[in-house]
Amino acid sequence: MTQTAQPSGKLYVKSLRDQVSPEEWQARIDLAACYRLIAHFGMDDMMANHITVRVPGEEGAFLTNSYGLMYEEMCASSLVKIDIDGRVLLQPDFGELKYGINIPGFILHSAVHRHRPELACVIHTHTWPGMAISSLECGLLPLTQTAMRFLKIAYHDYEGVVLNMDEQARLLRDLGDSEALVLRNHGLLTVGRSVGEAFNWMHRLEVACKAQLAAMACNTPFNKVSDAVLENTWNQYQPGTRRPYGLMEWPALLRLLDRRDPSFRE
Repeated sequence: MTQTAQPSGKLYVKSLRDQVSPEEWQARIDLAACYRLIAHFGMDDMMANHITVRVPGEEGAFLTNSYGLMYEEMCASSLVKIDIDGRVLLQPDFGELKYGINIPGFILHSAVHRHRPELACVIHTHTWPGMAISSLECGLLPLTQTAMRFLKIAYHDYEGVVLNMDEQARLLRDLGDSEALVLRNHGLLTVGRSVGEAFNWMHRLEVACKAQLAAMACNTPFNKVSDAVLENTWNQYQPGTRRPYGLMEWPALLRLLDRRDPSFRE
């Protein structure tokens, strides 16, 4: 069946719910929601960038976007299931549109999914604040409480469009055990043990970048915070000292989407 845009402007895709486990279906709902939320908060870049989530109970399998869809139209059935070697395991029928996956996105995300099994979700963005901070030699500065949670943020030097598999080793080395990575001259990346956690990190990182750019634009000296306070504040945001990120926020964010347009669940 050919899938085309209907008069309403929506792209209808046949449901995949009866072809996947209940656990995978829930992962699809959460991932589709994350795409919609990235768009809602202005962190999308048309159809560029990627968010992926590990498929529960299927080793080496993860879900990614069909390359060609806008973030605001993503739904549970429009996601593609692939393995860490790039093989397509389950793909929606887009008919003549023939949407596939994006190679740089696969290389970037499969590196994390292959070597960091404790992580469920990876988010990569190209927002203007993120790109601006990624281009600054100073990187992200701990100017605000929000930025202080990223006191030990990781950095990866730009090597061009991510098309070489051998870059995966350097990406993993630079990410280390951090929850966030600045891709120099490129953008931002966050990871999480759940979709909600990864989204929470990305939202906060985006806000920290915006606040820094606003402060820098004032062209006045920054207020100094002692190293001891910076370290203590960073520690207060670590998993061992507080509840996991997204645990409280995610249900509320899903309710927000349900009020706006619940079609992400389809």
